[in-house]
Amino acid sequence: MKFGFWLPIFGGWLRNVENENMPPTFEYAKKVIQSAEKWGYSTTLIAELYLNDIKGPEHDSLEAWSTAAALAAVTEKIEIMTAIRPGFHNPAIAAKMAANIDQISNGRFTLNVVSSWWAEEARQYGGIFTEHDERYARTEEFIDVLKGLWTEETFNYSGQFYDLKDTKLVPKPVQRPNPILYAGGESEKGKQTIAEKCDAYVMHGGTVEEIDRKIADMKARREQTGNKPFSSFGMASYVICRDSEEEALAELEKITTVKDTSGYAGFKDFTTKSHLEQQIQLQDYSVSNRGLRPNLIGTPEQIADRILQYEEAGLDLLILQFSPQLEEMERFAKQVMPLVEQKRSLIKN
Repeated sequence: MKFGFWLPIFGGWLRNVENENMPPTFEYAKKVIQSAEKWGYSTTLIAELYLNDIKGPEHDSLEAWSTAAALAAVTEKIEIMTAIRPGFHNPAIAAKMAANIDQISNGRFTLNVVSSWWAEEARQYGGIFTEHDERYARTEEFIDVLKGLWTEETFNYSGQFYDLKDTKLVPKPVQRPNPILYAGGESEKGKQTIAEKCDAYVMHGGTVEEIDRKIADMKARREQTGNKPFSSFGMASYVICRDSEEEALAELEKITTVKDTSGYAGFKDFTTKSHLEQQIQLQDYSVSNRGLRPNLIGTPEQIADRILQYEEAGLDLLILQFSPQLEEMERFAKQVMPLVEQKRSLIKN
């Protein structure tokens, strides 16, 4: 199991806690990612939203791509996975930017392709936001353009959404044939697009049984396309690690007590503009990306046991959220990661 984390660009992950002591500044983000490298984390995921989805649209947040480029220059080992939404980008320019950041990072820049869900954000920022299946049709062409420019000396393309003639892109990315393309989706159209076009599958938080079914389904879809197997299966999760289960459950109660806050501004769009496999309640939305469903809540021992269950189901990457980020990431690295390794060794022996 590899351990990744969401970069704290919104000032926190909790919609019911006003101040999480994790400011949305580059200096804090740099401190977190450089510490994470020392503690053994493999990956960071940088969400791309131009409005603050957690604390409310009137609050500060960092822009994903400029942050990724800056962090690529001050890190050495960690994978920097950055979200990209086709409705907000010209694919040829995005391909050029991605290749450049991959060069800066010496092959550590990857993409999380997201087809968007927040209609109000698209209205404010001039993004293209259409019906669900058309968003995925655009995504398919967008990926075709990215991969074509990254791999061909001169690229031509004529599609419904994009048209390129005799386009050149140099230098190419360090990664060959292309930077890893992660994506997550739960609709029929989304899963088929990912199986056909992407390299790795990432999921919202789910139970072990839910994740086991999703991985089996996506492996079967992938096999039908004739593509090589997915390189990774990842899942988002929020962690509450405490010395006792009682302390962890008390923290859970605190963060899921729903308040009237602008952090829920995107809830309606998220639940109506996306095709979700599980019904989302307002309490689930208290933490982003259904992070409470995996139940990584309790003592280090309980959390380590739970992680090994996910590993057995086929998961190989956890993308974690913590609050406050820096302190809880260190606790997890020192108390949970070694336990996972120890328990895995005992199982094998």
